[in-house]
Amino acid sequence: MPITLAQAKTLSQDKLVNQVIDEFMESPLMASLPFDNTVKPQGGKSLTYVYNRVTTLPTADTRAINSEFVAQETVTTQEVVNLKVLGGSFEIDRVIANDERQVVEHVSFQVGQKSKATKALFHDLLINGDSGVDATEFDGLDKAVTGSSTEIIPGAAIALDSAANIGTNKEAFLYQLRMLIGEMDGVTHLLMNGKMYAVFQSLADQVVNIRYVRNELGQEVLFYGEAALVKLGYKAGTSNPIIPIGGANGETAIYAIRVGMDGVHGVSPDGNSLIEVFLPDMTAPGAVKKGEVEMVAAIAIKATKSAGVLRKIKVQ
Repeated sequence: MPITLAQAKTLSQDKLVNQVIDEFMESPLMASLPFDNTVKPQGGKSLTYVYNRVTTLPTADTRAINSEFVAQETVTTQEVVNLKVLGGSFEIDRVIANDERQVVEHVSFQVGQKSKATKALFHDLLINGDSGVDATEFDGLDKAVTGSSTEIIPGAAIALDSAANIGTNKEAFLYQLRMLIGEMDGVTHLLMNGKMYAVFQSLADQVVNIRYVRNELGQEVLFYGEAALVKLGYKAGTSNPIIPIGGANGETAIYAIRVGMDGVHGVSPDGNSLIEVFLPDMTAPGAVKKGEVEMVAAIAIKATKSAGVLRKIKVQ
């Protein structure tokens, strides 16, 4: 049965684990992304998730009396997703953990920071993951949509790199964005970097269907129509944006997805616990203790029309 982070939190009685889940839920994407499990009907579970992706849509037609419909079948392609292990570890001296608490509680602080990094890594792999380049990664959106009908590439870059250019080119930009949305079977989230998000904030002053909505966590989330805008931030441990900006031309992209069990969703081995926290054992021998945060996950794209990208947007 699919599970969300909010549901996973209700199943956990561990305060520190719940804090980690809260950290992940600060992402409007992660808060709404359902995770299916890999539990098999015959029992047990696996690190492989097999599903059918719809690649040819169904048709319908009329027919004359005493004649038959022309047969046509929806075509699916079997896809295999291999779950990957994300996270990290930290080490702390037991004296620091037990006796040095003037500023922070060190174990909780390290767990919190490792959780932020793991969330950033999941966002990174969601966009840029490529198991053909690095076998420890799962395949991301960029690999899935490149060369597809939902990859929109304008003939010339759309310049939105200044207030003047935003005013001049906003209609051309919104036209191309609507072309992307029109190619898809629905959009729940638009994923972008910080500079692109700042452009949308400027557009919110000029376009009526760009608005802020306060979510259940008290955050103000920017929406374009029915789609939540998600600022994915930076790669873990760096100042490099997850969705890159071309160094020479200043161009970036917006990724669009429809979250759902028949669209884009997460995959995990277990239906109850999405994120594991392994705390240092202060009772074991040894001066230096190790803690870990771990997430075993991947993404599935059930329909080709549930993910897309708009490229060649100049933001700097």
